[in-house]
Amino acid sequence: MSLKTLIGLEIHVELATETKMFCGCKNEFGKAPNTNVCPICLGHPGALPAMNKTAVEYAVMAGLAFDCEIRKDFKMDRKKYFYPDLTKGYQITQEDFPLCSKGKITIKTENGSKDIGIHRIHIEEDTGKSIHNEEGNTLMDYNRCGVPLIEIVTEPDMESAEEARQFLDILKERIKYLGISDVKMEEGSLRCDCNLNVVDKEKGFKTKISEIKNMNSFRAVEKAIEYETRRHFKMAEEGEIGHKETRRWVEDPGHTEVMRRKEEGNDYRFSVEGDIPFVSLEQSFIDKIESELPELPHEKMNRFITEYKIDEYDADILTRSKAAADYFEQTAELVKDPRLASNWILSDVSRRLNEEEKSFETIEISPKQLADLLFLVKDGKINNNTAKKVLRAMFEEGVEPTDYVKEKGLIQITDDSALNEIVEKVLSDNLQSIEDIKNGKDRALGFLVGQCMKASKGKGNPQKFNELLRENINKM
Repeated sequence: MSLKTLIGLEIHVELATETKMFCGCKNEFGKAPNTNVCPICLGHPGALPAMNKTAVEYAVMAGLAFDCEIRKDFKMDRKKYFYPDLTKGYQITQEDFPLCSKGKITIKTENGSKDIGIHRIHIEEDTGKSIHNEEGNTLMDYNRCGVPLIEIVTEPDMESAEEARQFLDILKERIKYLGISDVKMEEGSLRCDCNLNVVDKEKGFKTKISEIKNMNSFRAVEKAIEYETRRHFKMAEEGEIGHKETRRWVEDPGHTEVMRRKEEGNDYRFSVEGDIPFVSLEQSFIDKIESELPELPHEKMNRFITEYKIDEYDADILTRSKAAADYFEQTAELVKDPRLASNWILSDVSRRLNEEEKSFETIEISPKQLADLLFLVKDGKINNNTAKKVLRAMFEEGVEPTDYVKEKGLIQITDDSALNEIVEKVLSDNLQSIEDIKNGKDRALGFLVGQCMKASKGKGNPQKFNELLRENINKM
């Protein structure tokens, strides 16, 4: 069999509006249970919803950022089902007229670029949150009821966990660039479900689609897809098509398990939301939103390459995170050396952040402080090795680089006579190394440079030591 995995994602993104989708309740995370509620979001009889204009603007922004077509005329619908987190007995959403459709995100594969289609982006309201306590009771917090959402539904264009992860990374960062959501999975402002099956087009064979839920991180999405792919391949090899069902990812021991048979659309008994009139968007409304869109990652990457003359690879890495891109740009402007700033940010600074499990969003070293450190390197006052030690102290102790270098006496020795004195002493103590160098053993030169650095207590310039050593040895 020639089997191929088909993967589609359904991503819910909570919009960072001040108020909820259809009422004036504050849209705030972390408040005491059931304090941000009102008759409208609780679905009390006679309470009438009113659409949040900002939520519509944010949804249009998302659609434009993902190259979607924007529908000017749309309606809201009722998706009817009974569950404790849905006080009205229905959810206000969009069924057959989504606000945005036919978009895409381009990812990179071994075979080149690949477009992942976005089938639709529609607006809807969030449901409440179930809390299961240690006593075995289920409590309901309705603060989340009515929070504005966009649901992004992809085409089944992804074929691996790696492709899905790359898609999610791009989507998350682009939304952060837009500023319409903080997309924090740990707080539920970004949630992802996955639809997966395998097909053999030549034989006309395909397994039934499994919907996978309960994935609380991008890593969990990857692991769940990998597991479910293996399960579907095994079914296919045994000639089984399985069942259309919803499955739950269980982190420990790392498998999926059946939650329920998958509902069909008609199970929800969709109907028009009669309390909200049809909406018509003026083209000028859409044009204004488009004109005010912020610079997106791919646009910023191209600008970095052109304006700052840095490599495409470096520009790509820097712009994957808005916080990292902003940090680089501020540092580069201060130090007036974009390549130097890029090299340090992508290497030593990023390495320290990874070690401390932090990010550029939480970094405590300001661009000004990093620029001060880089000026010390650029001006030849400290060498790279010393700069790395200073950077460590900046992370661990919160020191100011210029003050720290002065206090610790780390200013680099620049006087040639002082450096040459150290070189002469090292050479007189290591006659065998001189012979080794004359016999073509270049490694011995590295040893001598190390001895010079040790003798200068790290204050010498390694490159200068290298030059002086060669000069002195050539004279012997």
